[in-house]
Amino acid sequence: MEFQVADLTLAAYGREQIRLAEHEMPGLMALRERFGASKPLAGARIAGSLHMTVQTAVLIETLVALGAQVRWASCNIFSTQDEAAAAIVVGPDGTPENPAGVPVFAWKGESLVDYWACTQRILDWGEQRPNMILDDGGDATMLVHLGVEFAKAGAVPEAAESDSAEYRVLLDTLRASTLDWPSIAGSILGVTEETTTGVHRLYDMAKRGGLLFAAINVNDSVTKSKFDNRYGIRHSLIDGINRATDVLIGGKTAVVCGYGDVGKGCAQSLAGQGARVIVTEVDPICALQAVMDGFQVARLDDVVGTADIFITATGCLKVISAAQMSQMKHLAIVGNIGHFDNEIDMAGLEQVPGITKTPVKPQVDRWNFADGHSVIVLSEGRLLNLGNATGHPSFVMSTSFANQVLAQIELFTKTEAYPIGVYTLPKQLDEYVARLHLGALGVELTELSTEQAAYLGVEVEGPFKTELYRY
Repeated sequence: MEFQVADLTLAAYGREQIRLAEHEMPGLMALRERFGASKPLAGARIAGSLHMTVQTAVLIETLVALGAQVRWASCNIFSTQDEAAAAIVVGPDGTPENPAGVPVFAWKGESLVDYWACTQRILDWGEQRPNMILDDGGDATMLVHLGVEFAKAGAVPEAAESDSAEYRVLLDTLRASTLDWPSIAGSILGVTEETTTGVHRLYDMAKRGGLLFAAINVNDSVTKSKFDNRYGIRHSLIDGINRATDVLIGGKTAVVCGYGDVGKGCAQSLAGQGARVIVTEVDPICALQAVMDGFQVARLDDVVGTADIFITATGCLKVISAAQMSQMKHLAIVGNIGHFDNEIDMAGLEQVPGITKTPVKPQVDRWNFADGHSVIVLSEGRLLNLGNATGHPSFVMSTSFANQVLAQIELFTKTEAYPIGVYTLPKQLDEYVARLHLGALGVELTELSTEQAAYLGVEVEGPFKTELYRY
């Protein structure tokens, strides 16, 4: 079996954590019970690119229990939990000497060259081809699309002067690749996408007419975006800051850039610790929500010299510039919780005259300006909750990953119902995911009478809201 992980001897440690996570992931365990015998994913060959954590391990073994073959890589160079990766490779019935699990290509602290090599390996099935992608951020999907584009062009282009270091590595990966990208793309029935940034990529490709296969936007399922993006962040942001810096958050001034679902979770998290939270926004609706939730809304330039903590959560690029970091107070903390690392201008920071970098501990660096003051940057501008901590708690990831499993089943078993385009899961499946988690929290639902249901114009068993309802 192929694999590339840090240390297989960590497998027993990872397996114990997986057992604990299973107890906290009732949605995934219920789907194993419901579909384990029928195996609706038998014949599915899933290329998975998503943070290789303990929670993801439960997702992977759920896909396998439902009949799928899987190859897996992480979607971030810092987010892998090495014990989880080892446990998945070894499997529940294997040993480090004789692994019997799933091929995983991931370890914490990959280089960019490693990262794109690992992403390519989940798409390399030898004589077979993958027929499904499970993606987080869209990198696996993008690799396939660029591979096809350059194969048709006859060559991989040279990097432009303005291209990022990561894109240059991606081009080098494709230039050296021996894979038949058009054949791989032709075999793929669809992709299920986990996060906002990846969804934006899919809609953009669809708009331009360049999307090669069907996609389900898992991110905009209510039981993903309103739970993982808000309640998960509310837990994991503070966890990441605490593990990285050990600073007292109470009494500090914290700036949250962006007030979407993720930004709302950030603001609640920091306010819950006693921080004074300031929000920056470009969207007037989100700005109005923030101020009516009790937060000051200001421009970053007006508060950059007085705040203690800066968190980006926008999905946009260059939200915090190098020039702005140069104006921050001594030892201000700067972190990102959006998917990609371009929200904080790390490339610009590296080019500041006289700047030096002092590693404090893994994924915590002090950047020292020539005037003598410094800022602390977490996870090199990448996802701090996964780089500096272990991400969202298991229960909230159960809601998110239950959507992923259902989306994989939808695309794989009902291919004809999903021509090329971007879709969301039906409302009844969203409500079904929520129902799977109520019992674990001791929730008893009120039931509509037939008369009440008729009055509201819904079925007694739901769905209870229209597709336009925003929750």
